[in-house]
Amino acid sequence: MSRYASFILGVSVALLACLGLVMLASTSAWVRGVEEPYFYLRRQAIMVGIGAVLALFTYRMDHALLRRYWPWVLGAACAMLTACYVPGLRVAVNGAYRWIHVPLVGQFQPSEPARVACMLALAGWFGRWQTETRSFWRGFVLPGMILAVPICLIMFEKNMGEATDIALATLVVMFCIGVRWFYLLPTAGLAGAALVWIVRHNENRMARIEAWRHLDDPAQHLGKGMQQWRSLLAFGNGGPTGLGLGNSAEKLGFLSEFHTDFIFPVIGEELGLVFTLGVVLCYVLIAVSGISIAVQANTVFARCLAIGLTSALVIPAMTNIAVVTALLPNDGKPLPFVSYGGSSVIFALAATGLLMGIHRGARVES
Repeated sequence: MSRYASFILGVSVALLACLGLVMLASTSAWVRGVEEPYFYLRRQAIMVGIGAVLALFTYRMDHALLRRYWPWVLGAACAMLTACYVPGLRVAVNGAYRWIHVPLVGQFQPSEPARVACMLALAGWFGRWQTETRSFWRGFVLPGMILAVPICLIMFEKNMGEATDIALATLVVMFCIGVRWFYLLPTAGLAGAALVWIVRHNENRMARIEAWRHLDDPAQHLGKGMQQWRSLLAFGNGGPTGLGLGNSAEKLGFLSEFHTDFIFPVIGEELGLVFTLGVVLCYVLIAVSGISIAVQANTVFARCLAIGLTSALVIPAMTNIAVVTALLPNDGKPLPFVSYGGSSVIFALAATGLLMGIHRGARVES
């Protein structure tokens, strides 16, 4: 497994990206408000191509440059996140300002590159202060304060799910790199309490949680619980073998966001249990390959970056699947490599290239 980690990682990501394009071919014609039937498929194919080129670039990149210039990368990510608060630059979608408009690029979500930048910042910090990982200030407080800036910027742009995913990935990296657990546990508890307080004072999120708790209530089937209820119906309709590619009933106006956040239920409805389990298996292989690459890494910087990038890819996938199967309350986020979204797929592929580059460097030096 260790020797072929990059190959397994690349194949898993390629299978997910190809499946995403196939499902967009099935679903994009049914998206409302778009005249061109395959507009989303064509655009996603272009973004996958751009992401593949970027992945090749990050695969060949000199990691010494990343280690040296990580503060500039993090600063650029924070600047883009700040643009989400600037009228004229920010773009509102469903009441949330998570996107900005970039000339010649179009709509762009800064939290996607910020996720990679945060993991790079952690790796750069612990690569510099690797003997201080168990200290209070340089091992816990200072890196935590650095990462708190982009996480808070993301949270207050009404993207609590993304902020939580990055915070969880940060905790995973800190734990694996050797930060003392009795620093991490109280902090995680306080952060959880703060998250509960924010949610309880947010009417929309409380409504989603109440809908999730009473998902079998018919009153929720046309309200806040409609997406998750229709998602479960899609999985039930598909059964073990599925209804056949293109034969989903839920995408015909019942299940919203079926080409983005809720594409996984359409996979279950059209292709069946075998394909949904195959998708889960691909993410498991990504996690195992990433851990294997981290174990083989020759430096603390590379090891920390591999753990962070793996967490940044797998945690959002876990939460998306948990949401669409009603294990967690509804919170809009794409399924990495599969859902429609240019920013998401480009920077997920870039992170994959970085991971494979770390493995290449370890094998060359060994």
